Amino acid sequence: MSIRYETDWYAWVHEQAARLAAGDFAALDLDHLVEELELMADSARGELVNRLIVLLTHLLKLHVAHQHLPSDYQRAGRGWRLTCSTQRRRLALVLRRNPSLRRFVSTDVQDAYDVALLEAAQALGLEALPMPPTCPWKPEDVLDADFWPEEPPA
Repeated sequence: MSIRYETDWYAWVHEQAARLAAGDFAALDLDHLVEELELMADSARGELVNRLIVLLTHLLKLHVAHQHLPSDYQRAGRGWRLTCSTQRRRLALVLRRNPSLRRFVSTDVQDAYDVALLEAAQALGLEALPMPPTCPWKPEDVLDADFWPEEPPA
């Protein structure tokens, strides 16, 4: 076990990188390297889910406010759209940098939708949203910069 890992993670990372670059594989802290690599992968997936939660929360607010709370829609709709556009661009970047995450999008959209339902209801001051328990939008629509739930389909 590496004490440096426990006491100075930053120095430990640089030490491990130097050992890798030098080909000093026997001196590597393999247990902690494996752990850190797994955490890095989990972090990328977590970013995908967190960005989907923010995006879906704002898509839900747009949809529900447009249908049921027109004064909220008038007041905040522009900002919600901006947040959606920003999150879509950031999601595209995450998926471009990590193309293998694309296989998780369908599942993660539903998981994120479950959380977004709660967050959007709270933000709109509602007990619950008048929305189905499963995401009504296709994952590709959620990510599509031209998709807006309050607009009728073309």
